[in-house]
Amino acid sequence: MRNTHLVRPGSRYALLGITAAVGLSLAAVTLPAAAEAAPHHHPVRPTIVLEHGAFADAASWDGVVARLQRAGYPVVSAANPLRGPASDAAYLRSVLDHIDGPVVLVGHSYGGTVISQAAAGLEDKVKALVYIAAFLPDEGESSIGLTDKFPGSTLGQAVESVDYVLPDGDQGADVYIKPEKFRSQFAADVPEDKARLMAAGQRPIAAAALEEKSTRAAWRTIPSWSLVTTEDRNIPVAAQRFMSARAHARTTTIEASHAVSVSRPEAVTRVVEQAARTVR
Repeated sequence: MRNTHLVRPGSRYALLGITAAVGLSLAAVTLPAAAEAAPHHHPVRPTIVLEHGAFADAASWDGVVARLQRAGYPVVSAANPLRGPASDAAYLRSVLDHIDGPVVLVGHSYGGTVISQAAAGLEDKVKALVYIAAFLPDEGESSIGLTDKFPGSTLGQAVESVDYVLPDGDQGADVYIKPEKFRSQFAADVPEDKARLMAAGQRPIAAAALEEKSTRAAWRTIPSWSLVTTEDRNIPVAAQRFMSARAHARTTTIEASHAVSVSRPEAVTRVVEQAARTVR
């Protein structure tokens, strides 16, 4: 029960009490309005751009895309022409031109070569590079040259080439992994039925692309992350470790095949999110 007899009507204490009550009432009305007017500061959500490598396509990122989208990231899984570092990088840069805001650029396998060249000079847009079982070439290095520098790759025994001639007279050779060797060579930890689908839909790479030397190395100026796959038969693990260390990449090692984005999408997503969380 309130002690109302302690406050005499008409006294200055009563007036103070009324004033206080009115003040509390006004505060109750105005504070929510002020809160609504306050700006909401959300963390920056960079766009994640995924670049596949040879013998794969954009669908190889599906498990990673689904997880990143659930986490609230905008994602672009780009098509890689697989014609050569210079032309493929130019194509990827045209994709980046249509994206507003910061980007985290992710490359798998030969896709690492492409992002290294495409991101050079785009430090204001590309805030992080993520290499997934990938090449991190320096200027003047090729994919074949880096592979041959270290023991462990059996790719040479698993591929076949198909010659082509274009209507304009241009000719060359495309390289595929033989279907019967695809799973053991590329995707040993992927279920057999899935590996058969991947083998049937693999994108060939121009033989010349594997020999073409890189002219830019964006990892020199952009923070980098790397996922090294210890059961890789395409890019020797020693080569992956060497390139990652040279680039001062924040490196995670995992027991997985070259097709780690398919077999272990959760692990790939964790590394990508580590890089994305540094974007401010």
